[in-house]
Parts: sequence; C-alpha cells; structure tokens
Amino acid sequence: MKLSYIRNIIVSLLLFVLGMVVGSRYVQGTLPINFRIPFIAQDKQTTAMAKLTGVPQPADKQEVDFDVFWEAWAFLERDYLEPDKIEADKMVNGAIKGMTASLEDPYTIYLPPTDNKTSGENLNGKFYGVGIELGYIEQTLAVIAPLDGSPAAAAGLEAGDLILHVKDERKGIDEDTTDWSLDEAVSKIRGERGTEVTFEIYREGEADTQEISIIRDEIVMDAVTLEIKNIAGKRVAHLRVSKFGGQTQDQWDEAVRKILAEKNNLAGIALDFRNNPGGYFDTSIDLASDFIDNDVVVTEKGKYSKRDYKSTGRARLKDIPLVVLVNRGSASAAEIVAGALRDDLGAPLVGEKTFGKGTVQDRRELSNGGGLHITIGRWLLPGGEWIHDEGIPVDVEVEGNRDTEEDEVLIRAVEEL
Repeated sequence: MKLSYIRNIIVSLLLFVLGMVVGSRYVQGTLPINFRIPFIAQDKQTTAMAKLTGVPQPADKQEVDFDVFWEAWAFLERDYLEPDKIEADKMVNGAIKGMTASLEDPYTIYLPPTDNKTSGENLNGKFYGVGIELGYIEQTLAVIAPLDGSPAAAAGLEAGDLILHVKDERKGIDEDTTDWSLDEAVSKIRGERGTEVTFEIYREGEADTQEISIIRDEIVMDAVTLEIKNIAGKRVAHLRVSKFGGQTQDQWDEAVRKILAEKNNLAGIALDFRNNPGGYFDTSIDLASDFIDNDVVVTEKGKYSKRDYKSTGRARLKDIPLVVLVNRGSASAAEIVAGALRDDLGAPLVGEKTFGKGTVQDRRELSNGGGLHITIGRWLLPGGEWIHDEGIPVDVEVEGNRDTEEDEVLIRAVEEL
C-alpha cells in the first residue's frame, strides 16, 4: 500500500514536469510536431525570427514565414531546367547575399568562405591586382584611393572616379557594375599577375566617360614611410601613412623613434594621409594617441549605446608642430585621425576635402566559414560632426598637380607649420 502511494506521487511529479516541458516548448514553437491548442495563446514575442536567432523579437515585429523560402527552394530543385546547376551551398550563399543587399548599405556585406578567407590580404599581406581601394559614391562603385606605386596610380586612376563598367577577356567579364556588391567587385577586379582589366570610368567635371586599361601586378606597399628633408626652407619630417593595416603600428613606432632622435632639428611634422583608404579602427586610435595627450579621439554611436574612445596617453609627438595632408582618397580611419587632430589640437588640414566614410563595421564569423561585415554604428569627430558622404573640409585647399614633379600640396602644407 505504501509503495503504491509513493509510486503515485512519483508518477504525478513526472507528469507535472513533463507537462511543464511540453507547455514551454509549445509556447516556444519548438515541438517536433506542429499542432495548435486553441485555448492556449502563444507568446507574441516568439516569432520565427526569434526561433532562428535565439533573440526575442518585439511584440510588434512581423512574423517571418520561412515556409515560403523552402517552398521556393523546392520548386527550383523540382522544376529548374538544368539540375546540375542546383548547388545547395551556392543557393545558401546567394540567399544571404540577397538578405544583406536588401539593407541597401554597401558596407554591410556577406563574404562566402573563399572570399572571407582572403578578405584581409590588402591589409596584412601581398596580393595581385591593380591597387585600388573600392567604395561607393551615391551607391555607385568608386575608387576611394589608388595605392601609391600601384598599377592603378600609374595608369591615371584617381580618387573619386566612378567605375561604371569592367571588362576582362581572360575572366569572361564584360559587365556594368550597377548591382555589384563590394566583395564581388574586389573578386572580379583582382586577378593573376600580368593580366589586363579595363575600366570605364566617369570623372567629375568631365563630359564623357573614358576607358582605362591596367595590367595587374603584385601589390606590396609599406604602410608608413618617413623622409626628413628640407622643404620650403624648413627641415621637416614628411610622415606618410598609406593604410591602417597589420604592419602599420610597427612601422609607425620605428618612424616615431627616428623623428624623436631628430626632434631638436625639426620645424615640424607633415603628416600625410593622402590616398589612405583607412583600415583597422584600433590602429587609428593608437596613432592619434601619439599627438593627443588625454582627450577623445572619436565617438562611436551604436544602435543602443554611445562610446568615447580616448587617447592612450603616450603623446610622444605632442610638442612638435604639426600639419595634416588629406585629399579625396583619405577615408575612414584616416579621417578619424585627421579630424581628431583638427578638433583636439587645431592642426590645419591642407589639400582637398576627404572622402566621407563615417560608419563602423564589425566582422562576424559564420559557421560555414563565411563572414558578415555589419555596420554597427556611426563615428563622430570630437566636435560631434558626422562626416559620412560629406567628408572633412580642409583649412587650406590645394589641388595637387600631376604634371609637375614638385609636390605642391606638401610645399603649401609646410608653409603652414
């Protein structure tokens, strides 16, 4: 009798626990079978998107019907004329690309596994191509900056050129760039050393487009170069930063050591960010910190929060007069440093208005080896200015002349010291 009583209690407890589990999974919509109990209301916050991401959705969030996705997939697999072209991995990659493209943000992109693996080459290693940093101007593929000493620079491509069409006979490409994502553009423009690619470009102020053909080569460049020389009757350190990449900090530190050794013999530093397309955000903070003692370098304003990034306090170069050179090819991290030096120190900017990229991207690695570059915030200059699509205006406007050997912008900048 006693055993029967204990057994009933245990069974009742098990049934109670089972009921709790089933009820919870019903509300979450994760039961292995699909049925609905009319008198139990499901949580409005548990949408298909919530089940997919694990993140509760707002009550007013529209339910996403993923059945339509699988319905379309099934029709393609069953009815498409050439079944050999049905590749599941490519279809998944294409779906994710379409999802990111729907945001109409050219800097939020999906990189399939192969592209994701090589996406850091331009910052950390050698690669073959024409040597341009790509971006968008009013949703049109554009040259942010030709890299110094690159085939693109030698062929005459300039910052701000719009790339309307690309031809490459060897790769079978003869396409308008209208619908190209950034990763697609990089993939198609890069290629084997010694091969030719032709761009149809539009340059502001010119009536017609023009074609420029370029032979690809190995792209290798120092991130930081230093020349101590006499310019306009002054002995100055011409400190050029071409990118904010994996090698930048080490090369910067070496340049700073040389400048400090010459400090008493210098009239100042001409910090040159012309045609610098940017790169690593953290590196921009570190470089600015060698001039700014203890102040805000940049403010990141995200979806839910706002954060000030302050200088690290080294300020090894703070007592040396400074002027900053920029142009239309100065973008992103280069604009962060130039803007901070202007706002915090009053350093004059000489050259041309900068490119205007004021958003922050973060990288998310996916389980298939692919990656998402997601715009997670805006960055603001210390004065509160958001320069996206507008650029930073200069204090002294000087347009460089390609037809002369003298660097007119550098000479004018040194005069400002």
